[in-house]
Amino acid sequence: MLAGSLLKELSPLPESYLSNKRNVLNVYFVKVAWAWTFCLLLPFIALTNYHLTGKAGLVLRRLSTLLVGTAIWYVCTAIFSNIEHYTGSCYQSPALEGERKEHQSKQQCHGEGGFWHGFDISGHSFLLTFCALMIVEEMAVLHEVKTDRNHCLHAAITTLVVALGFLTFIWVWMFLCTAVYFHNLSQKVFGTLFGLLGWYGTYGCWYLKSFSPGLPPQSSSLNLKQDTYKK
Repeated sequence: MLAGSLLKELSPLPESYLSNKRNVLNVYFVKVAWAWTFCLLLPFIALTNYHLTGKAGLVLRRLSTLLVGTAIWYVCTAIFSNIEHYTGSCYQSPALEGERKEHQSKQQCHGEGGFWHGFDISGHSFLLTFCALMIVEEMAVLHEVKTDRNHCLHAAITTLVVALGFLTFIWVWMFLCTAVYFHNLSQKVFGTLFGLLGWYGTYGCWYLKSFSPGLPPQSSSLNLKQDTYKK
């Protein structure tokens, strides 16, 4: 992210298809990144966790990680929107000429043909970081999953693994594109930090506690290793 941001500041790349916000990956994937992540992780978590534990209650508890993720996504995007609102002003042109003080919101400003300028924390940097790390955390359970190749469960899990792997590749690739083409360095740093905080605050801290959705099922040896780290 830092390398891409420095490249953008010091030696901007020429305009390309990926620098257009209307490109297919941005419109149909990144704009709805949490929906893609949610919809693919839901069956993956349900199938793998039930296969390993056979406990419906534990599966429901683990699926609540998606509700937590939804709350993190909602709260963070709301925070970003408020920060942009309270630090912004409306101008007549992208060059920040002719401030329009009569327009007090971004929506009103854009509705009147103005240009709103505020501290716009990168929602892409936040969400792509958080989604990619969450997928990696949940897919760590794969080394525990043993299924019969001829069983329909094997085909279902394999399909989900391929889809999640492809999705993670898109998130990483578009994160790099964001670093190279969009926002300034500080906006991307803050966005990435929010994503890292959301991931570490859950999987690195809260999910280690008993009163939480918990981590993906692990073998006794891994649990022992985890307990050692906690001490």
